[in-house]
Amino acid sequence: MSPPAAKISPLPNYVEAVLPVPLRRSFTYRIPETMRGAIRLGARLKVPFGKRSLTGYAVELHADLPTDIEFDESKIKEIIEVSDDEPLITPEILKLTQWTADYYASFWGEMLKASLPAGINNEKVRPKRRKAVRLLLASPDAKPFSEQQQKILDLLTANGGEMLFTDVIEQADTNASPINTLVKRGLLEIYVEDVMRDPLGKADFPALDDFTLTDDQQTALDQITTAVAGDAFKAFLLHGVTGSGKTEVYIRAMRFALDAGRSAMMLVPEIALTPVFSRRLRAVFGSDVAILHSNLSTGERYDEWRRIRRGDARIAIGTRSAVFAPLENIGLVIVDEEHDPSYRQHESPFYNARDVAVMRASFAAAIVVLGSATPAMESFYNAQSGKYTYLSLPERIGGRGLAEANLIDMRKVFKIAGKDLALSPELIDAIRETFAKGEQVIILLNRRGFSQFVLCRTCGETMKCKNCDITLTFHRGTDNLVCHYCNYREKSPSACPHCESMYLYFVGEGTEKLEHILARFFPQMRIARVDRDTMAHKGEMENVLLKFASGGLDMLVGTQMIAKGHDFPNVTLVGVISVDIGLGLPDLRSAERTFQLITQVAGRSGRGKKAGRVLIQTYYPEHYALRFAKEQDYDGFYKEEIKFRQRLGYPPFSVLASIMIKHRVHARAMQNASILRRSLDAANIAKHCRILGPAPASLARLKNEYRIQIILKGATRRALRETLQIALADAESQGCDMHVIYVEIDPVNLM
Repeated sequence: MSPPAAKISPLPNYVEAVLPVPLRRSFTYRIPETMRGAIRLGARLKVPFGKRSLTGYAVELHADLPTDIEFDESKIKEIIEVSDDEPLITPEILKLTQWTADYYASFWGEMLKASLPAGINNEKVRPKRRKAVRLLLASPDAKPFSEQQQKILDLLTANGGEMLFTDVIEQADTNASPINTLVKRGLLEIYVEDVMRDPLGKADFPALDDFTLTDDQQTALDQITTAVAGDAFKAFLLHGVTGSGKTEVYIRAMRFALDAGRSAMMLVPEIALTPVFSRRLRAVFGSDVAILHSNLSTGERYDEWRRIRRGDARIAIGTRSAVFAPLENIGLVIVDEEHDPSYRQHESPFYNARDVAVMRASFAAAIVVLGSATPAMESFYNAQSGKYTYLSLPERIGGRGLAEANLIDMRKVFKIAGKDLALSPELIDAIRETFAKGEQVIILLNRRGFSQFVLCRTCGETMKCKNCDITLTFHRGTDNLVCHYCNYREKSPSACPHCESMYLYFVGEGTEKLEHILARFFPQMRIARVDRDTMAHKGEMENVLLKFASGGLDMLVGTQMIAKGHDFPNVTLVGVISVDIGLGLPDLRSAERTFQLITQVAGRSGRGKKAGRVLIQTYYPEHYALRFAKEQDYDGFYKEEIKFRQRLGYPPFSVLASIMIKHRVHARAMQNASILRRSLDAANIAKHCRILGPAPASLARLKNEYRIQIILKGATRRALRETLQIALADAESQGCDMHVIYVEIDPVNLM
């Protein structure tokens, strides 16, 4: 009796595609007969959408139309083309982006687009290729070659039988004709090869130090590697003071993962940190390292992503979007400076790369390590409650002490000087002493520009952005007033545009003005400014940091870009200017962020053999965030801050959602906000959530849009999620324009 015939699955006739549009649904398309069997999940598809065509992503295939939904088959459109034979999106990334979109009440299609390198849908972004020449015979007979032909054959033989076409022409001092003749005679082959654009180019890599780990480092590493070997998900919080050697633990843990046949990922918060870590990892792991961040050229990003996708690189390092790197068989995910708000995507699609990294490790049965000297309150709470395993590096490498920090009361400075001073006499003296000893200085002011705003002394008006309800910042280098939110700029006025008075007052200091002040006080010092204005072009940040590290600069002045991750052994003085800026923000995390920023920048001082010091200028020295930052006492700050969070019912004791309603017409924004508020009230019958608003956002108008905010505070994540889902669906049915509704789950700020 013959065995039963194997059941053959019919080829799919329909495909579900999600599109990069703000809609929480997929769309069904018919697959033309010529394309049946050619579509795989994760492939890009060109599909009709209204009167235009869009690139969508295949997320489900059907032999027949689903029976649980009514379809008018005559209205189902056909896909136009399949863009990928081999899907760009792996099944793992498909699952991860779906979870991310669902968790953050975002849009799957937009999340999938964000997971791919920018510009990948651009026809101009293609692999870089070049012609090469290959010798087909190992020792060709010398009869009857011309002198040029023999020269070409000898050159190829001396170079292993293969060379670039252009190199052959140059080194043989010839043209293409004798090469083509040899090709026709079957002696040579011309072929095209891909050229990978390397972001690091021919950069010098640091020498490797083979030193013995401290007991604390070894304990942390042992726990991590044991977990990696266990092939099960586990999350660690690595809490190490600045200079305690977290990076060395990361590198050795990655080495263990690679030796075990797994891959590894490392996320860093700032582009500024990527070159530093990239060079160090490349020195250790060679071409196994790929780099992903927005400061690369489109071609470099495309090539690095392809290397990962093909398995040529098993370590990916990058900023937040690198969490979607198409690594296979991940064993270890590291999130350095896990507390940093840069991991949060602040525009649609919203997500926090730190939390997505945790979930990615969970899906892959991998290990995630969250590292920081100043962990986020939620992360430390998770470690205290046992959700994360806590690892501690309480001391600096080599027994070096933390830098001594002091608060400078600027109220007393004002009283003595009779006016506001950007630099206190104490800080000026400290800079002078440090420079005299041949040591380096870092000055932090977390505000760009020359002056904070321009004020008319006659009528009291300030110069405001025409698109946003905020003052413009004066930039002296370009003689422009600039909006740091929408980038609107106008020439600095010579008279008040309101009353035509000539008495304009430039108030406050930014990094540009501070650089001028310091240059006036210390003309002999070599000073560089590091902020988004001076570091706008590719490679500038890396060049300045390397120059400072090699002793080519005496002082760095900058924003929070210089506050974390950098290791400059000759820096013995850090000055912090206008620290009170952050404390005045209307946000639940203002104290936490201020503490973290000061502690992080203080950690740049005294990392070498010489003792370091930190001077913090403030008008509010009594504030607990500053007192604990001065001592670099995280535990003390956490105990104080967690009391406020619990008393007010803020995270980690509740779950927040910020709903922003944006529209160019104020009445339309309010109309949609009112509909949504009624739907939220109706969905919140059990009163598991507290609803605040609608009310104008702290920044009530940005980029020519009015912003109305509703805050949702849930006792549990499930309650928040259910209330939101029901309310959003109901609001849409009631006529709410969902294109103007922006939902942020777990917002890092409420502005």
